Amino acid sequence: MGNLFGRKKQSRVTEPALSWQQLKQQRDKLRQYQKRVAQQLERERALARQLLRDGRKERAKLLLRKKRYQEQLLDRTENQISSLEAMVQSIEFTQIEMKVMEGLQLGNECVNKMHQVMSIEEVERILDETQEAVEYQRQIDELLAGSFTQEDEDAILEELSAITQEHIELPEVPAEPLPEKIPEPWDELVAK
Repeated sequence: MGNLFGRKKQSRVTEPALSWQQLKQQRDKLRQYQKRVAQQLERERALARQLLRDGRKERAKLLLRKKRYQEQLLDRTENQISSLEAMVQSIEFTQIEMKVMEGLQLGNECVNKMHQVMSIEEVERILDETQEAVEYQRQIDELLAGSFTQEDEDAILEELSAITQEHIELPEVPAEPLPEKIPEPWDELVAK
């Protein structure tokens, strides 16, 4: 009958992300296995003690050999977990590097677009126009500053002199000497 409602949905998970997820799952499974083996080793060690107390030395020896083999498996598992964690960290760092590279690429594209908009000739033209405008404003300032005649300058100085000569009313200065110190009521309280 086929697909009833249209086409098959595409997965949103990318292949590298799926691989990364599978690595993390494998690491977690190995850790669970490691815990299970560690618990089993403790049980077997206790069982070996019990067998020795019961006088079954050969059975205890066989159990300890099995325990030793499982300890070696546990060591291998630890090495595999370390390898998987190193891979996971490497993948995470590579993803960060990829994001940095994408950012740098976008930055370069932006800078190139800005360079296309503003060429060196355009910048030089703008700087020349700015210099011309500054020079033109300086000429206007010189004309305005130089437009006063000597009579205008004399009138300005006369007005300035008149303002400074105006009588400024100051308060009267007392003729009698000021008292040395007037005792305050709280001074007596502080002294006690």
